Amino acid sequence: MSDKMDPGTVSMIKNLQEMTGRSLEDWVALVRSSGPKKHKEIIGFLKDQHGLTYGYANLIALTTLDSGVMSAGTGDDLLEQQYAGEKAALRPIYEAIIAELRNFGDDVELSPKKGYVSVRRNKQFAILQPSTKARLDVGMNLKGEAPQAGWRPPAALMPWSATASAWNQ
Repeated sequence: MSDKMDPGTVSMIKNLQEMTGRSLEDWVALVRSSGPKKHKEIIGFLKDQHGLTYGYANLIALTTLDSGVMSAGTGDDLLEQQYAGEKAALRPIYEAIIAELRNFGDDVELSPKKGYVSVRRNKQFAILQPSTKARLDVGMNLKGEAPQAGWRPPAALMPWSATASAWNQ
């Protein structure tokens, strides 16, 4: 099972057991026997009644609702899905960015998600997201830095200090 999961998810599941004394399966059984049926209800129940943080509550909710968190695929599978079909032309841009990121050092970790790739060291500092068939967005955590030419301030809900987009011309 864990060979198909994102390393971050594997770590969260292990930490959930260590922190609470209950396995993910135990939490799922508890939620299913307790009544909440919708994602938001499950999150509220776990946070309010059991003191879990949003991250753990979300993991349990997604697993309870069979949202594919346990079977999202390997990193390679996720990348293939991201750059399939109309977005395939963006893959060389992604690969060029990754080649540059590898120069940052061996401690830089790439963690593909369903719709983007997380780039992190101790914490996430960038994302690479094929947003449309002609645009690859790069989000970077540049706290304290004003956006430069080619960069724009993030959307209100985006947690990045600046973003840039690369268009496939």
